[in-house]
Amino acid sequence: MKKTAKSTIEVQGAEITILNTPEGDFISLTDMLKAKDGDFFISDWLRNRNTIEFLGIWEAVYNPDFNSGEFATIKSQAGLNSYKLSVKEWVEKTGAVGLKASAGRYGGTYAHKDIAFEFGMWISPEFKIYLIKEFQRLKDDESRRLSLAWNLNRTLSKLNYRIHTDAIKSNLIPPEITPAQAAITYASEADLLNVALFGQTAKQWRDSNPKLDGNMRDHATIEQLLVLANLESLNAEFIHMQLPPATRLIKLNAIAIRQMNTLTASTTRLLEP
Repeated sequence: MKKTAKSTIEVQGAEITILNTPEGDFISLTDMLKAKDGDFFISDWLRNRNTIEFLGIWEAVYNPDFNSGEFATIKSQAGLNSYKLSVKEWVEKTGAVGLKASAGRYGGTYAHKDIAFEFGMWISPEFKIYLIKEFQRLKDDESRRLSLAWNLNRTLSKLNYRIHTDAIKSNLIPPEITPAQAAITYASEADLLNVALFGQTAKQWRDSNPKLDGNMRDHATIEQLLVLANLESLNAEFIHMQLPPATRLIKLNAIAIRQMNTLTASTTRLLEP
């Protein structure tokens, strides 16, 4: 399961926390208030009828469990002088997911980026523009880091594949067979790795994904590509040790499971600035 990762951006002198959660990116409204001149509270923003209408529309689009009945009641009271509403009450009454009030490690009030951008207008139009700009810069930086890591691991996988095929040629392919026969042997060994890591052969993947270009390795995650590079080296050694395919498959699958568990648990920490 994807873990929550924390990052920060600076907008007009205010350091703003962003949480990347399984539900999406959430921006700290508490931090955003630091850039506001004069006293202003999130509860003031929630008193506004336009705010409530925006939040209701957003939840109706993205949240299938949104309580529209409670929303209608709240909307009818919005804007009245006696009307008061906290983020906690909004979430509890409507089942909203776009706003979060939390304590502890990432304490404060957070909003999904769509809502946080809207809140930014209440700070100032200029603040909203710079918030969107800095947020996009952060996402572009993260994307570049991921792309670099993916390409690096894809390259490592290809280099290890050469080691892998050399081991097959030296140990599994009789010298008198045709190139076509050799290709079949290479394919079967490649599928041994595919099954160990992905749980299916190349053909099974193509049959299940007819609309995708390339092969399953082209659509693999960074973690899968790194494990694949390791499996290719290990399988080459197992072939030199003359272990039968069934034994190699069991060993490689156990290694793949162990390494994937380790990598997926640590990826979030590695991506944090």
